[in-house]
Amino acid sequence: MHMADALISPVVGGAGWAATLALAGYSARKIKVAADDTSVPMMGVGAAFVFAAQMLNFTIPGTGSSGHLGGGLILAAMLGPCAAFLAMASILTVQALFFADGGLLALGCNVVNLGFFPCFLAYPLLFRPIAGASPTRARLTAASMVAAIVGLQLGAFGVVLETKLSGITALPMNTFLLMMQPIHLAIGVVEGLATAAVILFVWQARPGILHAGSVRPDADSGAVPKKLVAAFLVAALAMSGALSWFASTKPDGLEWSVAKASGVAQMAAPVAAETTWPAVDAGTSLAGVVGAALTLIVAGLIGLAVRRRFAAKA
Repeated sequence: MHMADALISPVVGGAGWAATLALAGYSARKIKVAADDTSVPMMGVGAAFVFAAQMLNFTIPGTGSSGHLGGGLILAAMLGPCAAFLAMASILTVQALFFADGGLLALGCNVVNLGFFPCFLAYPLLFRPIAGASPTRARLTAASMVAAIVGLQLGAFGVVLETKLSGITALPMNTFLLMMQPIHLAIGVVEGLATAAVILFVWQARPGILHAGSVRPDADSGAVPKKLVAAFLVAALAMSGALSWFASTKPDGLEWSVAKASGVAQMAAPVAAETTWPAVDAGTSLAGVVGAALTLIVAGLIGLAVRRRFAAKA
């Protein structure tokens, strides 16, 4: 659901940038990173994990479309909303600058759609109340499903609204809306299941992290477990380095919706070329690993800068 610059006017793109910078500044002021350094690598590897997970497009049966994990809710559950928003901004910035995934003009809108809605709305207003103060597997699964679906629906609607306000495309907005919301409902169900699996894994490894809503030492261990940090790092490397070969080659929900709404879906049909699957490619692996590493570094540096500022004020 990464918007391209072709959908966004300079005014709307500028507004998206302004909102993103304001939210980033707010997050940097509000976040309270732990006094030890264990929170910083968790922020970095969490961002790298989501970057890698976004490479794994999955096919939506019967539609000719695909989707991928957003990941904002996972980060919010592990890091808290403010740190999660900064991590998502890091992911999307690396994707836009180094991989041309989403335009620079549209970057602010993409951060709002994929970062603000899950981190600042779906997580505190849905996930936390449903999960409760004493979460169980059933409550965490329900919270993940509901919050992931609603967060993605809000993000999809944000794309339509920003495109409408930009007024630079000939897309019929009613048709675009009718395409975007149902396909992202299907994607949201898969994202909810994947989010629940990750959150349950974290909950079993260290329940206090989810209960606190931020990465900070809990009463039992005094630190985020190194095994948890290592597990996310290994998963990020595996997904970006090898599992990315198995990503669906079908257009994602946004591309599919644009094609359907514009009436050029038939023109996009393959003519001759055969696509091999899985797409075993060393270049894809290298790009994925480099991207995950860059994301880890950027998010980690942000976390380190915030920690130092917080320590200086203490």
